[in-house]
Amino acid sequence: MKKLYAKIIIGGKLRLLTGLHIGGSKDFAAIGMVDNVVIRDPITYQPIIPGSSIKGKMRYLAARVKSSDKEIPNIKNEPEIIKRLFGGSKGKGGVILSRLQFYDLKISEDSWKELKELDMDMPYTEVKFENTINRINGIANPRQIERVPAGTEFDFKLIYNVEDIEEELKADLKFLKQLIEVLENDYLGGHGTRGYGKVEFKGLKITELKDYTEKEEDKNKIPVGIKEAGFEIPLA
Repeated sequence: MKKLYAKIIIGGKLRLLTGLHIGGSKDFAAIGMVDNVVIRDPITYQPIIPGSSIKGKMRYLAARVKSSDKEIPNIKNEPEIIKRLFGGSKGKGGVILSRLQFYDLKISEDSWKELKELDMDMPYTEVKFENTINRINGIANPRQIERVPAGTEFDFKLIYNVEDIEEELKADLKFLKQLIEVLENDYLGGHGTRGYGKVEFKGLKITELKDYTEKEEDKNKIPVGIKEAGFEIPLA
């Protein structure tokens, strides 16, 4: 386990460009009910985007981007930068802790107020009807998929643990920016090849820097690394 020099908090909005489906679970689906529901907060009943969904998709994209071969490597053989950011294993049963801490995304207050006033199919969501066609007999199998509608915004928060204040800090933040761009040109959730889950990040910036460095000569290294990675330092 490495020394913790600082925590960098990154925040902004995640906006849906197309409907999003990240599935929840149902023990029972009555006739006429939606077949595929979205995951919701059990208290507010608002749709959420689990932090695990963001982390899993980003790690998958990271493995594809960093692959030096035609196929992505086994997770044990991933490049060190992926293991640093997302966690991994090392020899003799050791583990590498993830430097990134993901939070569940909740609907922003503005989007909540807007959706609450609309006549939606279900609370805060729409229902899309689709068909799958059996290629042998040509029979259609209709289904209903619940989606969070396009235009909805979620509050996004991510923490990066600074465990190296030399080259790794700059490399990690640069790669994180690249993964965010790749995700914007890919999709989140299910049915992405049908146009679901296109997203964009808005106003993404470092909102806070928690500096725990003790040596005076180290104090300026973190701000320098952040700026060299293309991020702005928040005002004190």
